[in-house]
Amino acid sequence: MSKFDFNSLPVNTLFGSRWSNFKQIAKGREIDANYKNKYRLTKSLCGLLSMTHPIEDLKYFKRVDALPIEEDPVFILGHWRSGTTFVHNIFAQDQHFGYNTTYQTVFSNAMVWGQPFFKSVMNKIMPDKRPTDNMELMVDQPQEEEFALCNIMPYSFYNFWFFPKDTLEYCEKYLLFNDISKEELAVFKREFTRLIKTALYNTGGKQFLSKNPPHTGRVKELVKMFPNAKFIYLMRNPYTVFESTRSFFTKTIQPLKFQDFSNEEIEANILEVYRRLYHKYEQDKVFIPSDNLFEVRFEDYEADAFGKTREIYEKLSLSDFTKASEKIKDYVDKKRQHVKTRYEYAPETIQKVNDNWGFALDQWKYDRL
Repeated sequence: MSKFDFNSLPVNTLFGSRWSNFKQIAKGREIDANYKNKYRLTKSLCGLLSMTHPIEDLKYFKRVDALPIEEDPVFILGHWRSGTTFVHNIFAQDQHFGYNTTYQTVFSNAMVWGQPFFKSVMNKIMPDKRPTDNMELMVDQPQEEEFALCNIMPYSFYNFWFFPKDTLEYCEKYLLFNDISKEELAVFKREFTRLIKTALYNTGGKQFLSKNPPHTGRVKELVKMFPNAKFIYLMRNPYTVFESTRSFFTKTIQPLKFQDFSNEEIEANILEVYRRLYHKYEQDKVFIPSDNLFEVRFEDYEADAFGKTREIYEKLSLSDFTKASEKIKDYVDKKRQHVKTRYEYAPETIQKVNDNWGFALDQWKYDRL
């Protein structure tokens, strides 16, 4: 069995969605002619895999649902391509933490049941590296939970991967929670809570470690859910973020979409979503107790990842750093060998960032080019 080429997937990631969720996400949405076959195949495979969901609920629902959340989560926030994956992987070296895995994000109908079989399938067909940035990709690796949330409920910002024409609608409703209804918000809280419990059950962790850029726009509601939650907010050079996000979103949307959508339209949405997300976080971070928030420029974190991690542990009163320090140091030392993408900023990029994201350059003291 050969590895899949992400750029030519015959289906998109909704194949692992719950059947009722797939129908709700697609209801009333436009499917363009060039994507009818991909839509039908995704829908068929989703219906087939959803047959495992009753087994999962029968065997594990009560067991997982009864699991207490003894410690409020740690949330790693920041716009896409701000270094959240790197920080997430470092903190995940501490066995105190539990987290959502890549496997959980794909097989929403069998997050606990059937893992040996489905993981073996994933290992055979999944690429070894993320196609967007060449970072390692493994079934049990920490993964952002929005991919899982998208497969278990219809109220996720990541619906925009499939229906990019509706990106700004999803932004207001499910990224910023500005237009979300009370009923939708109740479903989000219920499903997110169960996802956390499932992650803790699967990994054996005591405290949930979240890495999820969309949570950057949901701070107010997250604090309501978890009053003593800890937050790590990452800011990165906006010129780099723009170039990297454009590359990431373009490479991801094109094989997943059900609609015709140009690269120019993707770029326009990136500029607008960044602006809205940035200001929503700045508006709502006042709800986080000062002792529960650590803000840092990614460049500063990366320059001394081990030292900054220890500083974060101390500031946020996290678990015993000394117990995890050796594994954290080993991981940091290993990642120093990772070849990063180097960005050269075209004049058009500089102009767009200066015109649209100048507020971020100024607030975080990045030099204007």
